[in-house]
Amino acid sequence: MSINIAISGTSDKPIYQQLFDQVSAQIVKGQLTEGFCLPPIRTVAKELRISVIPVKKAWEELERAGFIVTMVGKGCFVAPIKAHELSGKRDELALEKLKKDIEYYKALGMSVDELVEMIVRYYD
Repeated sequence: MSINIAISGTSDKPIYQQLFDQVSAQIVKGQLTEGFCLPPIRTVAKELRISVIPVKKAWEELERAGFIVTMVGKGCFVAPIKAHELSGKRDELALEKLKKDIEYYKALGMSVDELVEMIVRYYD
């Protein structure tokens, strides 16, 4: 099992948010399981050719959200999260993103029906 991260230089999302989103998604989907040791911040930064600052911020946000735990001198590990808690965290992440996006769609004047139709059409 390994961590899989791809950073987009053209994304509107800050790098730390891209990192947070990708790692949290892998945890929620069960690709990174309890006790998995995340690579050190400096290693991730070097491999992605980015500053350590966004990696550190992403790891801090992951810890604050309960996805990882830090053991001083040992590293960062995927936190023990029960299956029903993972489902709750997934819903929480999706709802947070959806709330932000809905404001944009409202500003475009889209109805709920139009939005649902678009989601169904483009989901796959």
